[in-house]
Amino acid sequence: MRRNSKRIKIRDISIGGNAPISVQSMTSTDTRDVKATIKQIKALEKAGCEIIRVAVPDMEAAKKLKEIRKSTKTPLVADIHYDYRLAIKAVDAGFDKIRINPGNISKPAKIKEIVDACKSRNIPIRVGVNMGSIAPKYLEKYGGPTPEGLVESALDHIKLLEALNFTNIVIAVKSSDVDMMIKANEIIADKIPYPLHLGVTEAGPPPEGIVKSAIGIGILLRKGIGDTIRVSLTADPVLEVKIGFEILKSLDIRKKGVNIISCPTCGRIEIDLLSIVEEVKERTKDIETPLNIAVMGCVVNGPGEARNADVGLAGGKGVGIIFKKGEIIKKVKENELVDALMEEIIKIVSEKNAKKTKNV
Repeated sequence: MRRNSKRIKIRDISIGGNAPISVQSMTSTDTRDVKATIKQIKALEKAGCEIIRVAVPDMEAAKKLKEIRKSTKTPLVADIHYDYRLAIKAVDAGFDKIRINPGNISKPAKIKEIVDACKSRNIPIRVGVNMGSIAPKYLEKYGGPTPEGLVESALDHIKLLEALNFTNIVIAVKSSDVDMMIKANEIIADKIPYPLHLGVTEAGPPPEGIVKSAIGIGILLRKGIGDTIRVSLTADPVLEVKIGFEILKSLDIRKKGVNIISCPTCGRIEIDLLSIVEEVKERTKDIETPLNIAVMGCVVNGPGEARNADVGLAGGKGVGIIFKKGEIIKKVKENELVDALMEEIIKIVSEKNAKKTKNV
């Protein structure tokens, strides 16, 4: 059962409560380069990113935020460190959420100015604490970075916001250590009502970063903990979005796009399975309709092992079959397999879309 958390609104996206778990990412461009930043925002939007965070390192970058805001209707988050005035500038620019780090903006008077600005526009604040921003007193208390130190640092800042009568809050406790990240979120989930932003920070390059993120985020989501996710990779942020949706899809939390079921390579395979899978993947990449597609290398076992797939193919030497829900519907030459599969995929997608339109 999913943890019951307070519902927070970010433009037209809700986080928490029973709202769908949203997928976030962050631009990697120099925000002062407006053209490059907008270009990346558009690429993230195309990939389905629902909330986009933008770094605001200095006042020069902050002055560009209005122009960036005008370029998109996607909810935008200003990532603020050290200088509280940058947060106020982002609020004035029309940004939809402010992310602050209590490790580098902690003076109550400065926090109050940020809170007052956010209250005036009904903008939420995300308190983001990571392993590198645990308060020194908790590093000393626990002898170094620990899940407990992460949580207590976050709770201190939450208390400060609550004392200012501000509860429009999202919380993130992150670490590059997967186990620490999991434990910290498990602890804080029982202590606060606010929605949780999940992520393994500084997860690294793919595939290592993908594995860490899938394990950390996946375990918590499976336990019902988490309301929005960001996969942090040393890679194109568009990949972060794709992996985020794959994590949700694999847990059957959200269904978006195709799910390819394909068998591992083995000595029984008599077709170029790797090339066929890549071609199917490429030709279906823009399909948003949820669809299970099987690409199997063995005619004997393929349909049975992928019985729950909406549609699939299984190949043999020079020949293959197309099947739906485990039932064979046609036999074709090997070089016609992908075209025959795509023909059936297009039919199914059209039928599903027509049915969806009718129900609306």
